[in-house]
Amino acid sequence: MAAASANNFHQDVEITWGGGHARILGRGNLLRLTMDKTAGGAGFKSNRDYLFGRFNMQMKLIAGNSAGTVTTFYLSSEGPSHDEIDLEFLGNKSGSPYTLHTNVFTQGQGGREEGFHLWFDPTKHFHTYSIVWNPKNIIILVDSIPIRVFNNEDSIGVPYPNNQRMKVYASLWDADDWATRGGRVKTDWSKAPFVAYYRNFVAKSDWEMQGLSARGKKLLSWVRKRCRIYYYCNDERHGRGSRHPPPPECKA
Repeated sequence: MAAASANNFHQDVEITWGGGHARILGRGNLLRLTMDKTAGGAGFKSNRDYLFGRFNMQMKLIAGNSAGTVTTFYLSSEGPSHDEIDLEFLGNKSGSPYTLHTNVFTQGQGGREEGFHLWFDPTKHFHTYSIVWNPKNIIILVDSIPIRVFNNEDSIGVPYPNNQRMKVYASLWDADDWATRGGRVKTDWSKAPFVAYYRNFVAKSDWEMQGLSARGKKLLSWVRKRCRIYYYCNDERHGRGSRHPPPPECKA
């Protein structure tokens, strides 16, 4: 049950794309991703893969006008029928809140998005983002505050990622065709380079929790009421008479 990381990116990750736009700094405790027109971003992945665990990453996002950019931290297996647990931070124009977009894919099928406006400025300081993945549920936390729970409801036909090993991935890339206000706000390349920082990566096979305490449930309720801006079960596509019925967990 030992941690897979001692906060040393040199030992724990592999730069997968972007070349010099992904750089490990200091003694390996800080990693910087940079995006400009010459590369369009960069990314890295963990050397190890996992079947369940707790995964923590501290991140400091792009300051100022970050419209069109997407900064990510996620788990994923490989192949067309892959599993994935997504955290995507969608850039904004200066003065607008960052959007944290989350999704769960099982066997290549997603469509279970939840979106949030963070209750703080994620560009000022480092904050801790966590994915807890165990056989019972997936819990996403921000600074130890739960913002989303996706339960294993395989018994009612809800696909759940529980048999494919996944690696940890992170990236910064240009997605101005959809990232900010549905693509209506484009990347302003005059503001480049866009820079995001990662530190204190810890991955544990011990997931530490299988559910929420009473306090955790109260915090989750607070986030849902104050910060959640999109919930797939409430999407109008699943309305009465729609050709796209809601997923079974929404009916339940």
